[in-house]
Amino acid sequence: MTGKKTYYITTPIYYPSGNPHIGHCYTTLACDCLARYKRMQGFDVMFLTGTDEHGQKIAKKAQEKGVEPQQYVDEIAANFQRLWKRIGITNDRFIRTTDDYHVQSVQKIFKDLYDRGYIYKGEYSGKYCRECEAFWTESQLSDGKCPDCGREVYDAKEEAYFFKMSEFSGKLEALLTDEEKNFLEPQTRVNEMVNNFIKPGLEDLCVSRTSFTWGVPVTFDDRHVVYVWIDALSNYITALGYGNDRYGDFSKYWPADVHMMAKEIVRFHSMIWPAMLMALDLPLPKKIYGHGWITFNGAKMSKSLGNVIDPFVLADRYGVDALRYDLLREMPFGADCAFSNEMMIQRINSDLANDLGNLVSRTVAMAIKYFDGVLPEERVTAPLDEELLGMAESLKTVVEENFENFHFSVALSEIFKVVSRANKYIDETAPWVLAKDPSEKTRLATVLYNLLDTVRIVSTLLSPVMPFTAPEIARQIGASEENMKWENAGRRGILKKNVKVEKGVVLFPRIDLEKEIEELNNMLEKPAAAPEPEKPAVSQKPEIAYDDFAKLDLKAAKVLSCEKVKNSDKLLCFQLDDGMGGRQVLSGIAQYYDPAELVGRMVILVSNLGPKKIRGMESRGMLLCADSPDGYRLLMPDGDCLPGAGVS
Repeated sequence: MTGKKTYYITTPIYYPSGNPHIGHCYTTLACDCLARYKRMQGFDVMFLTGTDEHGQKIAKKAQEKGVEPQQYVDEIAANFQRLWKRIGITNDRFIRTTDDYHVQSVQKIFKDLYDRGYIYKGEYSGKYCRECEAFWTESQLSDGKCPDCGREVYDAKEEAYFFKMSEFSGKLEALLTDEEKNFLEPQTRVNEMVNNFIKPGLEDLCVSRTSFTWGVPVTFDDRHVVYVWIDALSNYITALGYGNDRYGDFSKYWPADVHMMAKEIVRFHSMIWPAMLMALDLPLPKKIYGHGWITFNGAKMSKSLGNVIDPFVLADRYGVDALRYDLLREMPFGADCAFSNEMMIQRINSDLANDLGNLVSRTVAMAIKYFDGVLPEERVTAPLDEELLGMAESLKTVVEENFENFHFSVALSEIFKVVSRANKYIDETAPWVLAKDPSEKTRLATVLYNLLDTVRIVSTLLSPVMPFTAPEIARQIGASEENMKWENAGRRGILKKNVKVEKGVVLFPRIDLEKEIEELNNMLEKPAAAPEPEKPAVSQKPEIAYDDFAKLDLKAAKVLSCEKVKNSDKLLCFQLDDGMGGRQVLSGIAQYYDPAELVGRMVILVSNLGPKKIRGMESRGMLLCADSPDGYRLLMPDGDCLPGAGVS
């Protein structure tokens, strides 16, 4: 490994308040694809993932289950590790914030920041729920009450330590707007950070709590535990040995080449984390990348068409590589992507079964039928060959450029353009016609060799995404390990002239869509033998009469503009076309949405709710949301409807 260039890539550490789901998979798969690609290029890769296991929410979840917090997080963390193994994730380390070495490092980092004058003692104020022992901001309350238990809350204060975020405002703005460094991608995230957080004025950050004990103790003040920011974000350096003697490769791998995450936590990584590192006089990571969300509220994503999204189930039913390919293919750069079982099946059938699988099976079958599996060495080229071979030979450069910029979907699209061209080449050259003429035997061998070598290039470039399928393709087309090296993906004619092929399994059997959706629906409707441990109990409010429900005036409304409320982490301010002259509504969902992405969308409005003052701003109505594992999700009408249309 000595002398190799290093590449350090991280996922966020996932919060284990429940078992892993498909939303966690995209980030981890994207990082795994990059890690595999970089290893194939010859880099010394460090790929880190893990779990963020402290905090009041974890303590409460454990209490609800009647277990100690450590036992609770042990079980959930094990499920994350089991899923990563199941879908072929090749992380080098898995950090848990309850690991002793991490705790040791966090305590040192906290004390160091305090000694440097960047942490000071102050007072945290908010609305306090005695039952839950939790502080809430005004925007987090539900009808003025605790959003968790529904009880009354009280004005309260709590002693806390604060990190001087406000001192780094100028440096952070300079960092984020430096076009040469291009620190944060995509660009829309930069605009959001600067306009919504830095320009209104950064506030100092609460970094300790006394209202709960499930956390890293502050060494010099035992009433306090370290709050999430310093504990969780530090994992990227503690996992390399910073502040502990567990590992000794901090100087080797830091700074990170890329921290990858979903967009809702970009703010913490692009502002709080750099500020912490600046305060510690440590180098900054080279890149923060915030990708979009996987969404489930698009067209045809209802139970009637199947909506099984458990990644273990998806991997078992469709195969690991099909799952990996589908998620990386569907997510466009920086934007959200919709998911449904129907869409995944269609992608498998079209790209993997019809195009790639069919190309491999047809080519191998013809080599066996016409040459008993071993091609003769003589060749006769034709002008028709160059278009295919030229596309295949130039593909590596295109794929590398897109992988480097995290455009996985584009890279895969370019690969499958060559797959499609190869299938067209079969139709153009008509090997079955050539086989009838003994004088065309050499031309037939040339055509089949060109196809096999194209498949070699394609499968090599696909191997970071589909690591289990690529070796099987290589075996079937007679490619050696040397043939499949990354550097050979940009060269034609690498296969042996007298290559020997072998018949193999069908790579991607076609799926009967209608039958599969029916089976998925049966799975959804079948009652479980026991409730899944990670799902909270669903509460039922007291029964009401229809007349009570009829008092609500629900209407469709169009979002004309949407902005974050100044000095609030939670609130979004909506200007709505409600068909009645328009209105302003505030909603506490800022951490789950990019405001710009909501403009033009249709939402469902409770239009006859009395006006309410929040943060000095009037809110006339309420937007309907559903609770999900990833937070609150707006309910949006499916199909065309006009602002002001009634909802019933």
